[in-house]
Amino acid sequence: MAYLSASMVNRSIAYTASPEVPKNGLTAQPATSRAIVTFLTPAEQHRVDALGQGSYTTVHRDSFDDLMRDLRTKPVSAILVSVSRYQEQHGTQMARMVREFPRVPAVALLTGNETRNTQSLLALGKHGVQALVDAREPAGWRDLRQFVQRELATSIESVAIQQIRADLVGAPTDCLRFLDELFLAPRSLTTVRQLARRLGVVPTTFMSRFFRAGIPAPKKYLAMARLVRAARLLENPGYSLTQVAYLLEYSSPQSFSRHLTHALHCGASAFRKRYTGETMLDEFRQRLILPYHPQLLRFVPVDVTPQWMPRPQSPDAHRLEGVVAHRASA
Repeated sequence: MAYLSASMVNRSIAYTASPEVPKNGLTAQPATSRAIVTFLTPAEQHRVDALGQGSYTTVHRDSFDDLMRDLRTKPVSAILVSVSRYQEQHGTQMARMVREFPRVPAVALLTGNETRNTQSLLALGKHGVQALVDAREPAGWRDLRQFVQRELATSIESVAIQQIRADLVGAPTDCLRFLDELFLAPRSLTTVRQLARRLGVVPTTFMSRFFRAGIPAPKKYLAMARLVRAARLLENPGYSLTQVAYLLEYSSPQSFSRHLTHALHCGASAFRKRYTGETMLDEFRQRLILPYHPQLLRFVPVDVTPQWMPRPQSPDAHRLEGVVAHRASA
């Protein structure tokens, strides 16, 4: 990753390729929900659109007011700002955006060699933009894609999946699939019935398996996973408690507050001060994963194979069966 500084703009600026995303087959969200908001020239918009096919969606804006509105009302993975389009009068809004949404990376995109770009780079660095993609060479566009993929791999959803899988090495693929879906599912998924349908299993059958295994109800897993996401969003000062409540599909801010009181015995303001995404994830693990480790290592919550049919013994066969069931329920 390159960083903006006075010494950099006095020489040829290079973008160092980001590390590759671990090849574990995990992705935090569907491509359609990975949104990048941009402030670019028309030519840059076309290139970024072509680059993002199958990886992310782009939302192009003509003002910083629109960028700020997007940040407050929808999930945004990154902000992309054109060095060529950036003007001095944008400085106050740029600084505010970086200050209020520190968990949303802001990236400067350099595509031209105009003299004024030096001043724009200095201004962007002054106002808190640290990441720079130098796309004056073809390799720069590839580096932009790698940067986006790396940011997605470090989202709280991906971190949660990787940590829980590390806690449950040797657990059935079926069990891991359920836990993955708690963080892979869209934020609009708020009930156990919706989760069961997504997994391709009858809701009553799904819920009864938790009871028989001596594991907390799936409702608790889903509720705590939503709070992990909420804690991450609230790390951004630009989000109000009300905005986070609606982003996570709670019926009202009061409903969000009641949920916190029931689950953690604290109010919304105390929750914001006490938890980050990582500490809430640790709370999730301490309550719902580690105390039930032996049960989870044997737990099969989704498998719908009839009792008279032998279950596949091969991990690869079991994984394939899970994929087929997932696609059938999509």
